[in-house]
Amino acid sequence: MGVCQRIKVIGMKVLVTGGTVFASRFCAEYFLKKGHEVFVINRGTKPQSAGVNLIECDRHSLGDRLKDLYFDLVLDVTAYNEYDVKALVSALGDYGRYILISSSAVYPETLKVPFNEGQECGANKFWGDYGLNKLAAERYLLNNSDNCYIIRPPYLYGSMNNLYREAFVFECAERDMPFYVPGDGKMPLQFFHIEDMCGFAEILTEKASVQRIFNVGNTETVTVEEWVKACYNVLGKVPRIRCVAGHEESNYFCFRNYGFSLDVTGQGKLMPGTKPLDKGLTESYEWFKDNRELIRRKDYFKYISDNFEGGEI
Repeated sequence: MGVCQRIKVIGMKVLVTGGTVFASRFCAEYFLKKGHEVFVINRGTKPQSAGVNLIECDRHSLGDRLKDLYFDLVLDVTAYNEYDVKALVSALGDYGRYILISSSAVYPETLKVPFNEGQECGANKFWGDYGLNKLAAERYLLNNSDNCYIIRPPYLYGSMNNLYREAFVFECAERDMPFYVPGDGKMPLQFFHIEDMCGFAEILTEKASVQRIFNVGNTETVTVEEWVKACYNVLGKVPRIRCVAGHEESNYFCFRNYGFSLDVTGQGKLMPGTKPLDKGLTESYEWFKDNRELIRRKDYFKYISDNFEGGEI
């Protein structure tokens, strides 16, 4: 939307909030590999990526530690509410771009899909306070920064994902288990690879777009059944899909029983393509195989064993 102006992108100073887990760690390493100088803010309680400059601090207790540092890009991956954003914005000196990673949870479930950036945001019964807090963070940033962008992704996936999503399906495939899905398995899911999110943030640093809020994601949605088949296919297997009714999905399934999609037209005008889902899932499995201990597991297998295995649903 509008004319885009190029700015300096070589040898940037990049500040990433977090930097130790999934999205924030991937972002930090992505920009390191691009040859930029990367700073991370965290409490220093977890291993750091090689090559980052650690600012060991709670983001709410930064004081004057950032005032004399100029950052070409501030990538705020870990802000969950207005207080988080306010603390960082007030602690910064000069900066080029501030990009906040928000969420599709800001859209009420009652809106017409696909959700677009022009629709009125508000409460979503499936996401509760999470979406409302993200929305408050967005509004504070837009009102207090002259050079910021908001990114609203659907489900993020890819290497370093420690959430029990594709990792759970991979483990089911490794055990040659059937996979249990809520309803008829046709609920739509929309994904965005973490590397694509980093690439889009990079584009927003290169180009001064007049559009400030962007939905991001793969253009196409997939059904739950299609996604499960794609995960099993990474291991060369075909799942036996079992449809479930009468059970709370959070006991056995790795997503909310809530289908939606985002209109990513604005993203498409700046970034022509995204990583194919099969390639992204293959990369996810390669990382998962060597990092199983990092996964934040839930007790799905026990519930499945107690309620589904060996009997009728």
